[in-house]
Amino acid sequence: MSDGSKKQIDCPSSQATTEGARIYGVMTGTPEDHRVGYLTETLPVSEKLLALAGDAKPTQLFRIAAPCAGASGGCKHFKGNACSLAKRIVEGLPAVVNALPACQIRSTCRWFRQEGKEACFRCPQVMTDKSNASDYEKQIADAD
Repeated sequence: MSDGSKKQIDCPSSQATTEGARIYGVMTGTPEDHRVGYLTETLPVSEKLLALAGDAKPTQLFRIAAPCAGASGGCKHFKGNACSLAKRIVEGLPAVVNALPACQIRSTCRWFRQEGKEACFRCPQVMTDKSNASDYEKQIADAD
């Protein structure tokens, strides 16, 4: 059934409004000590799911994947043929797990394809929008 096209590559830190957005994780713990709880299947973003975020931004509660906009020039983190955010996360954040999380998007994940398991070892601590981010975390997120 393949049409011969390349498999979609997903950004694992997308916004809820991005076309094709799917929730694959939920933040657990506190804002200061949080981890991603990975879902057993991805869920299409819907108004009903987004309402669960209450007063928080959806990206403070959910980890959302959507087609990577890098190659089309739609992402500030995409330089050349690589995601500079994934590289900064691997180089700047400590690993928080030592086994691959049960992630439903790994086969299409830009960060995994580019940085391998080292990205996965750091992914559970990543929050797309973190209201209490340290200056160092802001530098990693916005160094471009």
